[in-house]
Order: sequence, then C-alpha cells, then structure tokens
Amino acid sequence: MGELVKRASQQLTELVRDELRLAQAEMKEKGRCYGKGGGLFGGAGLAGFLMAQALVATVIAALAVALPVWAAGLIVTAALGLVAAVLAVSGKKQVDRAGPALPERTVENVKADVAEIKERAHR
Repeated sequence: MGELVKRASQQLTELVRDELRLAQAEMKEKGRCYGKGGGLFGGAGLAGFLMAQALVATVIAALAVALPVWAAGLIVTAALGLVAAVLAVSGKKQVDRAGPALPERTVENVKADVAEIKERAHR
C-alpha cells in the first residue's frame, strides 16, 4: 500500500510539472501575439498623431495661401489616416488571434486529470 501511495505521489508531481510546462508554453505564445498587437496599436497611434499634425498644417495652409497648398495637405492627411486605419485593424486582428489570456488547453487537461483521479479514487 505504501509503495502505491509513493508511486501515486510521484506521478501526481510529474503531472503537475508537465501541466505547468504546458501552461508556460501556451502563455508564451499568447504573449507574442499580444506583443505584436500592441506594437501595431502603437504604430496606429503614431500615424494618428502625425495625421493630426498634418491636419493642422492643412488648416494653416488653407487660411494662408491658395487652394493647391491646402489640397496637398489634405491629401497627406487622408493618406496618414488610411495608414492609421490599416495599422489599427491589423493590431486588433493580432489581439483577437491571441484569444483570452488564459492557458485554455492546460485548464482542460487539469480538469480531465482531476476527473480521472476522482474516478480512480472511488474504485
């Protein structure tokens, strides 16, 4: 009986260590996706900031000089706005791909392991 308890304890320890390694690997992958998404959101913020600066320059140019200068400023503003939109959509896709910040496979495995242990304990 003592040998069985010892083996069960060792197996349980190994199981917990394996599950922790799986959780670590899963969270590392999710972290990469969140990092990429955050970087893309940062790029979108920078492009949006530049867009606002270009808009200000456009308004100044429209008030100060003839039509072609502000028209050129407006074109630059629109282009920067398009870049910001593309970066924001790409960043959202990266964050959505990562899913919830939870090691889902590990949680499922632990639940299955607990159920198996309970089932065997009642035999």
